[in-house]
Amino acid sequence: MPTSRSRWRPRVSFVQEGTLEKDTNGEVLWVWCYPSTTATLRNLLLRKCCLTDENKLLHPFVFGQYRRTWFYITTVEVPDSSILKKVTHFSIVLTAKDFNPEKYAAFTRILCRMYLKHGSPVKMMESYIAVLTKGICQSEENGSFLSKDFDARKAYLAGSIKDIVSQFGMETVILHTALMLKKRIVVYHPKIEAVQEFTRTLPALVWHRQDWTILHSYVHLDADELEALQMCPGYIAGFVDLDVSNRSDLYDVFVNLADSEITIAPLAKEAMTMGKLHKEIGQLIVQSAEDPEKSDSQVIQDISLKTKEIFTNLAPFSEVSDDGEKRVLNYEALKQRRFPPATENFLYHLAAAEQMLKI
Repeated sequence: MPTSRSRWRPRVSFVQEGTLEKDTNGEVLWVWCYPSTTATLRNLLLRKCCLTDENKLLHPFVFGQYRRTWFYITTVEVPDSSILKKVTHFSIVLTAKDFNPEKYAAFTRILCRMYLKHGSPVKMMESYIAVLTKGICQSEENGSFLSKDFDARKAYLAGSIKDIVSQFGMETVILHTALMLKKRIVVYHPKIEAVQEFTRTLPALVWHRQDWTILHSYVHLDADELEALQMCPGYIAGFVDLDVSNRSDLYDVFVNLADSEITIAPLAKEAMTMGKLHKEIGQLIVQSAEDPEKSDSQVIQDISLKTKEIFTNLAPFSEVSDDGEKRVLNYEALKQRRFPPATENFLYHLAAAEQMLKI
């Protein structure tokens, strides 16, 4: 008979909690971490928190993903009234297995208030354990947090597709096509907040997958980070360093968010050839997004219905594989249908992205 211990499951998917401080001498140090972490991850999180930035810009909240672990970092300036007398700024870091920026921003804000008041990780540790085991921490002075208030679906819908279409218009179909074909998208803007808001919204263009593991919203041009990124077959990666524009080995589609420009890399142009079908999709996206009566979620629904229609068009050209385990593309049947070349090309590459090609 299983014990109560063996049945226990954590209420949230925390991996680690940590605190970094910047002292009056300008030094940045890890002062606490539970449980312990690797030197590689510590260095990465030091790079992500803005305490080491020479430009002195404070980023109140950043998030991203590294090797299937999400990181969430809230940074605050220490007021003179705080018990932390030799500290000018500090960052609270949480790593977790799920994508939910709003949830972890809310919890790290509570932890920050605790640290400002007590100057010790003990109270934070108590709250961390309470949320881990019960999904809740309550405090009159620092605020309450209830994990179940933060649904994953809400996090998926938090961005604005309408804003993206407002900026890029018909070119939004390039992003939709790249995501459908599981291509590599790199997004650049000098402000991390703009990068994160834009990149987190893009997976909603392929809502049928509901896959935010493709999102890497804050990447540096660091060898270890780039190695981890390039192990992913398709991704959305956000950068604040314009030098990434010269790294054509990292992307199939490059989005210069600051200049509102989208560029398709030469090697991706064949798979990304646009035709009548793409024009139809683009017009639908723009028409839906420009409708003032429609919410972002309704626009996502409209795009999702069109996506299902595309898969319905592909279905007659698929057959059960020889091993009977999955459906594969019958390329001869697709060719005999005599679609326009760009449509046939797109359906073929879509089948490849969905692993429907015969090996």
